[in-house]
Amino acid sequence: MKDFSKELSFKTSRSSGAGGQNVNKVETAVTVLWKVETSVFFNDDEKTLIQDKLKNRINADGWLFLTVSESRTQLMNKNKAIEKIIEIVDKSLFIPKKRTATKPSKRQKQKRLDTKKKLSDKKENRRFKF
Repeated sequence: MKDFSKELSFKTSRSSGAGGQNVNKVETAVTVLWKVETSVFFNDDEKTLIQDKLKNRINADGWLFLTVSESRTQLMNKNKAIEKIIEIVDKSLFIPKKRTATKPSKRQKQKRLDTKKKLSDKKENRRFKF
């Protein structure tokens, strides 16, 4: 996990929702912005991976946006925004292992057929025979 918080820029705005007069006069919502292309913390391969996986969050100018307005204070929202954007970028860099296709072994196949045969015999024995 790389800490690229030095490259982040912030904007504040008035938060929506409950909070009374505090909402109307204090700018507590924080929007964090990060320019992916100009980052010095990531190499070109990582940048393309980030851009591919987060293409829905990145605008046409190449800025990654994230707005947080969970808390009533600007400082707490700023800290949460930094944590969230680092977490999002970290998750986008994760490459899952490819699944290797496997087939069931002969023993597994035979065991399955044996259990089917046992169940079939059990049901066959329940029938009334003339």
